[in-house]
Amino acid sequence: MDRVNKEEFYQDGIFEHGLTAEGLRWHSSQSQEVRFHQIVSLLPFDAASIVDAGCGFGDLYPYLCSHKKDSIHYIGLDALDIMVKEAQKRTGQTIYQCDILSDPLPEGEFYVCSGALNILTLEGGYLFIQRCYEASTRGIVFNFLEGKKESKTYNYLQAHKIEKLGQRLGARLIFRRGYHDNDCTVAFYK
Repeated sequence: MDRVNKEEFYQDGIFEHGLTAEGLRWHSSQSQEVRFHQIVSLLPFDAASIVDAGCGFGDLYPYLCSHKKDSIHYIGLDALDIMVKEAQKRTGQTIYQCDILSDPLPEGEFYVCSGALNILTLEGGYLFIQRCYEASTRGIVFNFLEGKKESKTYNYLQAHKIEKLGQRLGARLIFRRGYHDNDCTVAFYK
């Protein structure tokens, strides 16, 4: 259910930019951190643990630590071996190699996701969200590219369809916009 071959997509980015935010196909580490800020701001103050679905190099973990959220227990999941190894090295936390669409998922208080939905098909994106929500005890916070654009690489989702999915799952939803063009962060709370 990938829109593109994720191994080639990320290998090309890493070859061109190294083990950086740009290598993960972000515009910059600053744009990545803006998205992290949106996600973290939607976590309740008493959040004790997160599972970072599609964790990449585990960059969310040092962001949490630098923003005095290092008490949050962190687990990372990624499908690609290079991401898992680098995330383990950078974070010292538990990182599992896992295909979120098909492998068993660990239970977690909150699932979070930054960017992983962007290279899935529509169906894959909805399945990803649903599986993470079901594996959580309190909810999921994620970002997505919003709009009706047709792209051979990136998956654009429509907020009203995300809202319908959340309603079907029985979630309470909060949307955040206005921090980057065509970018939206949403929380599905149980």
